Amino acid sequence: MHRRRRTALAVLAATLVAAPLLSACGNQAHPGAAAVVGGERIEVSAVQASAADVRSAQESSPQAAQLVNKSGQLNRAKLYGMIFGRVVDRAAEDAGVTVTRKEIQEMRRAGRAQQGGEEQFAAMLLQQRWLAPDQIDAEMRQEVQFPKLARAIGADLGTPAGQQAVGEALTKASKALDIDVNPRFGTWDDQKMQLGTYSAPWINQVTEFPPKEPTDA
Repeated sequence: MHRRRRTALAVLAATLVAAPLLSACGNQAHPGAAAVVGGERIEVSAVQASAADVRSAQESSPQAAQLVNKSGQLNRAKLYGMIFGRVVDRAAEDAGVTVTRKEIQEMRRAGRAQQGGEEQFAAMLLQQRWLAPDQIDAEMRQEVQFPKLARAIGADLGTPAGQQAVGEALTKASKALDIDVNPRFGTWDDQKMQLGTYSAPWINQVTEFPPKEPTDA
């Protein structure tokens, strides 16, 4: 579990410098939407509800003050996650990759085993990924998708070239989705997988192949 998680993070970090240059979409999103991705709206209310779930979980934690203090861009982080999840889904679909419920549950069981139980696993993800308990399965889905996507396109995640290939697949998918973000949240960068000046703060925490240059946070 630990190695697979680190590899997925490494691939995402590599996309910040390895993907080909593509212009970000700067058009204003439809009124009332936080973003439009592939013609589908992500409502502001959905972003706020997702952030509220995380805040509720944080406030119930013994480390509540610390967790809240370190997640000041929570609304933007949740929108970022929603957009990025759709990018990964599109890249996986283009490559003919599917994920089963069983695979997601197996990944989650591996995480529980590594952390010493469900409570500890959920606490780790709340602290490091800003995830509420009901958001964990979506994260596990991505952890399954990354290595399967790499295999499907013949990329070796253990090499910079393989990471670049996956990064290019993500960038291609991002461009195809024609992502249009409400200026309130910034603009989406197809190359950097970045929303305004925001990219997931956990991307570069633990990676086997760090990016070649500093990235915006």
